[in-house]
Amino acid sequence: MAGLKRIRKNDEVIVIAGKDRGKRGRVTLVDADRNRVVIEGVNLVKRHTKPNPQKQVQGGIVEQEAAIHASNVMLVDPASGKRTRVGMRVESDGRKVRVSRRKDGGVIDK
Repeated sequence: MAGLKRIRKNDEVIVIAGKDRGKRGRVTLVDADRNRVVIEGVNLVKRHTKPNPQKQVQGGIVEQEAAIHASNVMLVDPASGKRTRVGMRVESDGRKVRVSRRKDGGVIDK
């Protein structure tokens, strides 16, 4: 689970392996127990759903995002817009922040 300390909800990530390699998106869900993340517009699968009038759900084939393993994504550095490895640093005020491991990178958390 070391990888999921580095990826959080609403981070922008890039897929580095699999059928959606090279795609970018925003993380919508993090499942730390299974070490997986759900990303907007990535790993789209088709689900066949039954109609459910109580929940206002129409039946048919619905396309939705499925989870992808956290090791197959890398964080995008907000400063440079390129993918980066992530490190941790303790600030002078005692906060633990994520930092980019790129030469031109800095603090990722604001």
